[in-house]
Amino acid sequence: MASLKLTNVVKSYGAVKVLHGIDLDIRTGEFVVFVGPSGCGKSTLLRMIAGLEDISSGTLEIGGQVVNDLPPARRGIAMVFQSYALYPHMTVYDNMAFSLKLQGAPAEELDRRVREAAEMLQITQYLARLPKQLSGGQRQRVAIGRAIVRNPKVFLFDEPLSNLDAALRVATRIEIAKLHERMANTTMIYVTHDQVEAMTLADRIVVLNGGRIEQVGTPMELYHTPDNLFVARFIGSPAMNVVPAKIESAGSPARISTPGSAAPFEVPAVVPAAAAGAPASFGVRPEDLSLTDGTGLFRGRVTIVERLGENTLLYVDTGAGEPIVAKVPGTAPVERGATVALTAPVERTHLFGADGRAFQRLRTALAA
Repeated sequence: MASLKLTNVVKSYGAVKVLHGIDLDIRTGEFVVFVGPSGCGKSTLLRMIAGLEDISSGTLEIGGQVVNDLPPARRGIAMVFQSYALYPHMTVYDNMAFSLKLQGAPAEELDRRVREAAEMLQITQYLARLPKQLSGGQRQRVAIGRAIVRNPKVFLFDEPLSNLDAALRVATRIEIAKLHERMANTTMIYVTHDQVEAMTLADRIVVLNGGRIEQVGTPMELYHTPDNLFVARFIGSPAMNVVPAKIESAGSPARISTPGSAAPFEVPAVVPAAAAGAPASFGVRPEDLSLTDGTGLFRGRVTIVERLGENTLLYVDTGAGEPIVAKVPGTAPVERGATVALTAPVERTHLFGADGRAFQRLRTALAA
């Protein structure tokens, strides 16, 4: 069993607390991604799981065993770092075999495991080369292979693609996804600040902010039903448009008004009576907006047009703060300086209270 359980895990450096009571269950064979802005604690949390950082308080269990005091070598984990950390004077084969040699593995078993890992990662032809003779993507695959041969219960990845260029990041991300399919019973935990990596790789995403978990869920759960403003803005690219709103009347649905709306309108949110008249935040994703000849949700002047081929990003100044970003078809005949109106299906909109928490959405809206 390679399940993990963190119970009220805290990390402090003297008087400075950087992780504030983390509670998390990770199932055997699950691919979980930690995301969040720089300094949110995601790499620190990964290093605590690896045993490279002490746990100040709380418990960490791997496979049902409390491992707080176990050294890294006895936790059944293997870690792939941001830097490849390969021995420059050793061949690829020797780099991958090194940990098995230290363990005293029989020569035949060592050779079998190295070659199986190399074939899995398509680096068999590079086994006799030195690291300096490889590209960045090939070196990262060697680092992953070095972890595979140890046959760990848990794989830990600490931003393994951040040193690669865009094309190599995509290719290596695909290799990691394939690796997870081949090693279905191996639990994988992956740290990144890149939400595209998180959305495409994860079974579940853990969103961290300021040393706390904001939300845990599948990529689509976080995208469609963010718990709060932080998650709503962090997940999705471009980020969700958020504008001030006022709750004109509570209920299910509620009625709100925004600075750009011609009249109050209904949103599919369950708002308690106590919130009537209170300030709120109204959110809609750029890809849910479309051009309209009617009044729409927003109206303003196009200040920037980013043509990306299949899609075009329009930055629309409504005169009410930050520009509204709309992701429209690449064929949309809109030029800079034009005045446009934007609309969206109300079931794809979001409403957040003054505390930043999302109001519960109507079931009919969730189904849509």
